[in-house]
Amino acid sequence: MFTQRTGSYARFIRAVLYPQGLRGYFLRAPFLRSGLRVLDAGCGTGVVTLGLRDALARRGMEPTALHAFDLTPPMHDRFRRELTRRRLSGIDLAEADVLHPETLPAGWGGYDLVVSASVLEYVPRDRFVDALAGIRGHLLDGGLFVLFITRRSWLMRPLIGRWWTSHLYTAAEL
Repeated sequence: MFTQRTGSYARFIRAVLYPQGLRGYFLRAPFLRSGLRVLDAGCGTGVVTLGLRDALARRGMEPTALHAFDLTPPMHDRFRRELTRRRLSGIDLAEADVLHPETLPAGWGGYDLVVSASVLEYVPRDRFVDALAGIRGHLLDGGLFVLFITRRSWLMRPLIGRWWTSHLYTAAEL
């Protein structure tokens, strides 16, 4: 689905101010510091990675590594175009499936911070825990996993659940 709807997805997240919300979250995040090794699991168009990178830069912090992966080549293409447009380097991208993190490049592990936004909603419900465990396996002991996930609500059911055909969860289900 995201192969054909990459442009629609990018317009949708801009319309709901998702990039600004993520950047604002990271600007206030007490866990950010220089030297972090960061993995964005299911990076899509790069909105989380870029928001995190912008927040680190604004706070005068430099990560050791910024790695991001996604399964969808058109999402990667859009992310790469944005990196080129902004003249950014130091963000490594890979094509991989959140359900098969063992396919990540060698050396992609030992992260202080793993972030994942709006990807686990698209994992089959019966594989949700597997996906979480696989992602968590790339964290250092004491590392932090920050998960942004769309919760089930009257508004999100038609917007995300039906339009984007994702699974929605209540807090109790998670």
